[in-house]
Amino acid sequence: MVTAETKPKAKPRAKKVATPKAKTMTKKVASAATVEHKLRIRVRAYEHKILDLSVKQIMDTAARFDAVVVGPVPLPTEIKRWTVNRSTFVYKDAREQFEMRVHKRLIDIMNPSPKVIEALTNLNLPSGVTIDVKMV
Repeated sequence: MVTAETKPKAKPRAKKVATPKAKTMTKKVASAATVEHKLRIRVRAYEHKILDLSVKQIMDTAARFDAVVVGPVPLPTEIKRWTVNRSTFVYKDAREQFEMRVHKRLIDIMNPSPKVIEALTNLNLPSGVTIDVKMV
């Protein structure tokens, strides 16, 4: 039998407080004059020294035409690994491991002029360097 002394007392409930509604954010519409275009250049190579020389050449070319350059931003190195048996038949314990590293950099050129784009298309870069150019 439960008596009034052993019965747990109920905690008083907290009163709900009215909170003000959040103000709605208005989106700003950019006019045609303030639209910013970006030339995004991704440079990839197997050797980091050649990659850095190519990036320096791209940045010097953009700086020659007074373009605003952001970067170079080093992206994660992509590593591909292979394990191969040394022997063709029995000796499974004898193996060789190979890896290939692809180094990457990212460069953004803000509001490029046609002269900058033309100069970048006429660049002569070393072999083994891959360039992806996007207009963002």
